[in-house]
Formats: sequence, C-alpha cells, structure tokens
Amino acid sequence: MPNQLFVNLPVADLSRARAFYEALGFAAVPEFSGEDAACVTVTPQVFLMLCPHAKFREFTPKAICDTSQAVEMLLNVRCDSRAAVDQLVSRALANGGTTHDQPEDFGFMYTHSFLDPDGHGWGVFATARP
Repeated sequence: MPNQLFVNLPVADLSRARAFYEALGFAAVPEFSGEDAACVTVTPQVFLMLCPHAKFREFTPKAICDTSQAVEMLLNVRCDSRAAVDQLVSRALANGGTTHDQPEDFGFMYTHSFLDPDGHGWGVFATARP
C-alpha cells in the first residue's frame, strides 16, 4: 500500500507559492525542490509539489484549470482544534490568500476555508473529540 501522498499543484509564481506555504508552517523539502519545482510537507505522509505551469504541463496533456473561473479540486485538512483552524486561515490571509466564507460551527465540526494565491481551495476543519 502507498504510504505517502504527493499532490502536484500548478502555480504561476514558484517563489510566491513556496513562501506562502512556508508561512503556513509547511516545511520545505530540499531533496524534492529545485529551480523548477518546490516541495513542502503538509504532514509526514502528505506533500505538496509546487510546479510552475510550464513544468506542470510536462505531466499532463490537459489544460491547467483557470482557478478564477473553475475549481479543479478542493483540499481539506483536519486540525487539532478550533483555534488551530483559525490560526491556519489567519496565516493564509496574512500571506496573500483569500476566503469567500465565514467560519461555521456545526457542533460536531468547526470549519473555515481559504484560497491560496493561485486559487487552490483549502477547507480547514476540526472535529469535536470525545
């Protein structure tokens, strides 16, 4: 069975994308980073490969989604607490991200979201623990 997940994201500006994700607290992975891509750790099992559009096009014959017009996917991460959700979204907004919603408390789950500078959508949530 696979034991790690690498999510490839097309980015318009590699330096800006890398700085954004590092500001969120995602650590750089030098052995998978270089001039034409950057890797950051989300969790010990999940990584983001940030690829400029030209590099990303090498992996697929399909067009790259225009995230100002369409959604190619939504990424969701679980945090340990409501405060951690708020902190992650606040860091995203302070470093060039945007949001289109307000936090929601469903009792069993607290959620909020942000878009990175390239328009990739992130849901951030914490669940009530017994």
